[in-house]
Amino acid sequence: MKIMIASPLQSYTGGSEAEALGATLGELLADLDRRYPGIRFRMINEQDQIRKHIRFFDNGEQAFDLSRNLHVSDELCVVQALSGG
Repeated sequence: MKIMIASPLQSYTGGSEAEALGATLGELLADLDRRYPGIRFRMINEQDQIRKHIRFFDNGEQAFDLSRNLHVSDELCVVQALSGG
């Protein structure tokens, strides 16, 4: 599956796109972490929840939990909120 990677996470992938496999969002992120060690922790917290500043969009529709079913033909976008003062 094609994954569009947010700019702050591109230091892990080396670019704005990555590939990974998984039937659910959780499985996909586990595969992504095998390919790019450490990236999952930047998106998922210790309680196995999506971090508050991360959003996942599966074919343009926001995914709210790791159990969301995915298809090989889907496109996943990872978006990270920016903050500051």
